[in-house]
Amino acid sequence: MVNHRGSSLMKNVSTSKSISRKQSPRAIALYIFFFFALSIIFFVFNAGNIEEEQFSPISVQITDEELWAPPSSRGLRPCAHPTRKYIGSHRSDRYLTVNCNGGLNQMRTGISDMVAVAHIMNATLVIPKLDKQSFWQDSSAFSDIFDEHHFITTLQPDVRIVKELPKELEHVPRARKHFTSWSSMGYYKEMIRLWDEYQVIHVVKSDSRLANNDLPLDIQRLRCRAMYRALHFNPLIERLGKELVDRLRTRSGKYIALHLRYEKDMLAFTGCTSGLTDAESEELRIMRENTKHWKVKDINPTEQRKGGFCPLTPKEVGIFLRAIGYPPSTLIYVASGEIYGGEARLSEIKSYFPNLVFKETLATKEELNAFVNHATQSAALDYIVSLESDVFVPSYSGNMAQAIEGHRRFLGHRKTISPDRKGLVKLFDELEEGKIRISSFSELVWQMHRNRKGAPRKRKGPSPGAKGKERFRTEESFYENPYHECICSPKGV
Repeated sequence: MVNHRGSSLMKNVSTSKSISRKQSPRAIALYIFFFFALSIIFFVFNAGNIEEEQFSPISVQITDEELWAPPSSRGLRPCAHPTRKYIGSHRSDRYLTVNCNGGLNQMRTGISDMVAVAHIMNATLVIPKLDKQSFWQDSSAFSDIFDEHHFITTLQPDVRIVKELPKELEHVPRARKHFTSWSSMGYYKEMIRLWDEYQVIHVVKSDSRLANNDLPLDIQRLRCRAMYRALHFNPLIERLGKELVDRLRTRSGKYIALHLRYEKDMLAFTGCTSGLTDAESEELRIMRENTKHWKVKDINPTEQRKGGFCPLTPKEVGIFLRAIGYPPSTLIYVASGEIYGGEARLSEIKSYFPNLVFKETLATKEELNAFVNHATQSAALDYIVSLESDVFVPSYSGNMAQAIEGHRRFLGHRKTISPDRKGLVKLFDELEEGKIRISSFSELVWQMHRNRKGAPRKRKGPSPGAKGKERFRTEESFYENPYHECICSPKGV
């Protein structure tokens, strides 16, 4: 029996070898092709798994609540009401006219400052004229963007506001003033002497006219009343903005608003060229060189990026948000102007988050017709959608990012993730050079931003070593974080 089984086995082996020798080259090629196809399928399947694993932080358990829930407000609440010592407005025959400068949020903060200045100087404020010479060349008037009636009536107890200068004063001599930036209460008390010679003072620029700190509590709260309660948008803008929010909620329930400040003017201004072609870099250099009011012309792009002074690129934003833990299915609303590099550059973030939407994809063409050639009004739509988002993420700490972060803090510390650009650039480079693994990168990013999610904190003071005007310039903006004056404990004044 043993010999029989052995002989059978040998027979089978012999037969197998015979068959093998008889296989044609075509059959062998088919076998090779079959195994090669299986290998590709196996690789593609596992590559998808690797992509998921790459941005899943090891040893950090991220819950849905951690991704979406706002930070604890620690019982703090908005408190923009006047104190008992506050003295409201008095009717005044002295007038303050104002030219606002900059984009939407630079004008918003400037208007709020001028409300406070008019109160300090006991002046009647004429509805400000908006900037029509900025990068966007927007011809919008105040009433095209803001609810003029609401603005006037809301601030009536604080400052008398009129739509126009009285006709009898249109041609009288005016004091034309460039009020000093980041000025104190005392400075404007001194400026009251101008009323001895003039009935009208014209303010050439409105931005940063008041200091961030060391102002009386009632002046700070007046700034908050102007910014957060009086400066409502035009009803047309408010309606469409809220409709866009509803459409986002219908799609996904939760969404991130991403202020992607990767626009031509910002890249030219900062001198940031990472990821750009030589032709694009040269185009931005020429733009910077030809813009008269941009003082710094020669900028080292590498040093700018290492110092954290550059907006994150679309690709960097995608990597960052995946490392934080947001899944590819996350709905992201992009609040921005035209992205430099167009669809080619946007595809870099879409490879991480394909569920990317813009107001142009949420609203109909007919709904947006009123905003054509009015970039400031269009930016107001982005403001509303960003303010109401579950999470707000700015790729750069510009005027809009600061204004929205401050507004979200005022409304109860809604979640705002502020990227540590300097720290992230170092990690991006180490990842690119193979010095750290993706899993380590994700955990490092998570830890780096654990305390950068919009929780209550004190306003930051000036940079160490800063002196003179530079000291005021480097302070955190009051409108970025109005704590503690306008955010109080339940026992606050």
